[in-house]
Amino acid sequence: MRDKVAVVTGATRGCGRAIAVELGRLGATVFVTGRTTREQASPMKRPETIEETAELVDAAGGRGIPVRCDYTSVADVDALRERVESEGRLDILVDDVWGGDQYLDWDNPYWESSLDDALTMVHNGIDTHLIALHRLLPLLTARPGGLVLEVTDGDTVNDETYPGPSIPYYLVKAAMRTLGRALGVELAKHGCVGLTVTPGFLRSEAMLEYFKVTEETWRDAITSGVGGDHGPHFAISETPYYLARGVAALALDPDAKRFAGKTMASWTLKREYGFTDLDGTQPDWGHWHDEVVKPGADPSTVDTSKYR
Repeated sequence: MRDKVAVVTGATRGCGRAIAVELGRLGATVFVTGRTTREQASPMKRPETIEETAELVDAAGGRGIPVRCDYTSVADVDALRERVESEGRLDILVDDVWGGDQYLDWDNPYWESSLDDALTMVHNGIDTHLIALHRLLPLLTARPGGLVLEVTDGDTVNDETYPGPSIPYYLVKAAMRTLGRALGVELAKHGCVGLTVTPGFLRSEAMLEYFKVTEETWRDAITSGVGGDHGPHFAISETPYYLARGVAALALDPDAKRFAGKTMASWTLKREYGFTDLDGTQPDWGHWHDEVVKPGADPSTVDTSKYR
């Protein structure tokens, strides 16, 4: 993919960072975009920066270009578009903006939570994607073969069964699946492909911090009790690179259009392409959810090896 140009939004950390790196591993030029730089922190107040991600892209064999971009600002996205135009093309857009963690309220009914926080979450999680698509799709649709991926949390079963307990969170994540369906139809008219992707139970930087573990000690969280009822399910967690390897496989697939409009999960992509996570395992959160979480089985009594 030496001649390909990608933009990854929300590339500071998590799946956005990993996807940028895996596209770089294929040789692509990757615009690494987000709000946190070494000079300026975002409201997320996390230490990861877009410069670090760009350096990881370079180390993987690609070309990382860090560009600070606040996707709530049309002016910022217009400036990014000018930078991308200077490369002469845009082949891949991965839309991973979120910025809603600090506005989540898992403890109270929606009507007893902060309305300002709910509206900010929706603004950060939906409006940003619409702005990015409006400004960047003209570059991507200029030639056939482009790929657009919306990143969400949860596959299509989440559209049928409200997972709770946050209505604004559900709205944002369901909107990404809806965007993917719409893009699947609209982009096909231009010879391009649009869909949505999701990870499973993610071992992101924030989740590792929440469970008070590192990537080297993450298994301690399964029985530590720190994550409450979620702890035992962490046995089927995955690194951000698991989904990223699925995205890389999609980017290389000449018949990716067969997935247009769908929501593809890390586990369904794994079943299709056969890749592994960084440790060589193949976590299948979909099967775990259907066979353990949904029926309410005691996860501590389940042989986890068959799901990895």
